[in-house]
Amino acid sequence: MKKSFLSNFNTNTQTIWKQSGFTNPTEVQESVLNPILAGNDIIAKSPTGTGKTVAYLLPLIERIKEEDGAIQTVILAPSRELVMQIYQEVQKWTQGTKIRTASFVGGANIKRQLEKLKTRPQIVVGSPGRILELIKLKKLKMHEVKSIVLDEGDQLLNEEHLNTVRTVVKSTLNDRQLLLFSATSLKEPEQIKAMIGRAPEFISVGQAQSPTDHQTDHLYLLCEPRDRAKLLQKIAAMKNVKALVFVRDRGNMNVLYEKLKYEKVSVNLLHSDLSKREREQALTSLRKGEVTLLLATDIAARGLDIKGLTHVIHFDFPKDLDQYIHRSGRTGRMGKKGTVVSFVTPREERELKKFAKQLQLSIKLMRIYKGNFVSTIKHNRKEKR
Repeated sequence: MKKSFLSNFNTNTQTIWKQSGFTNPTEVQESVLNPILAGNDIIAKSPTGTGKTVAYLLPLIERIKEEDGAIQTVILAPSRELVMQIYQEVQKWTQGTKIRTASFVGGANIKRQLEKLKTRPQIVVGSPGRILELIKLKKLKMHEVKSIVLDEGDQLLNEEHLNTVRTVVKSTLNDRQLLLFSATSLKEPEQIKAMIGRAPEFISVGQAQSPTDHQTDHLYLLCEPRDRAKLLQKIAAMKNVKALVFVRDRGNMNVLYEKLKYEKVSVNLLHSDLSKREREQALTSLRKGEVTLLLATDIAARGLDIKGLTHVIHFDFPKDLDQYIHRSGRTGRMGKKGTVVSFVTPREERELKKFAKQLQLSIKLMRIYKGNFVSTIKHNRKEKR
């Protein structure tokens, strides 16, 4: 363990670090430490599963003045699930301190959320829409905020969230710090400069655009759309599978869900129209291994960290390279083993090979044979004998 890294933090943080079984910090955790402690604006790009939340959280906790009752740090994330996931990390790392925390998401009872503000939280985690709503109600006072974090920043700067995020950032004083974290490059980095009125520091770590490390196997199955449900059923029947299955839209997802349920496959759903409670139950059912497959849309599963996830399955082919990276990064996190499976038509195979070239990945063509993924070459040899 590198003493120089841990020695930057209070004894409480050091204790939790050791209790968590962490040894050395990851590259992104080391790279952003001093700039964040110095109050600099940064845009940090690092592959998924490299500990970005801890990277910004620990130095920000270090900067919190416990005796100051104002909101000092605001963390924005694009989905309810990601807000709750980050909030759990905030609770974990502030345990044993007097730092007060709160989370705010759309769809939740606003009266209950207003009650949370009476506790005078110093760290707030929320979805952009709900945070802006509380600002407009004059219930969330932003003038003393020292730091704003945009987690999954590339997503927060897309059309859906951009204006809301910009308004939230503009509600703070000019000298606050802005931190943006993403697994992929920003399409328009100038948006940040325009938002904060100055140029941030760029920090990029890890491989240029690697979705995961070498612990993750990438493979694909060549099939027609009509055969995909059957293939998914075969994967669900394999040993110790805990898979997140990406489906393009809710209509297709519901049809697939009914097919799998009919075949008695252990499956659940995750999409943005479910209630907060239903979404939490769906995630818990996969985390605990109560179901084998969790069907999800991209919005619902953005940034999720599901411990022990063995497979990511691109049931519907990703729309672009960024989507492939973000989906694939749900497995093989922090050095754990994982498998990414893409269902592709011959036309999509060409596109997948382009992704492989850009990411410098080996993506192998496989088949399912006797309950296992096998190389098509070996399989064909067997058939010829």
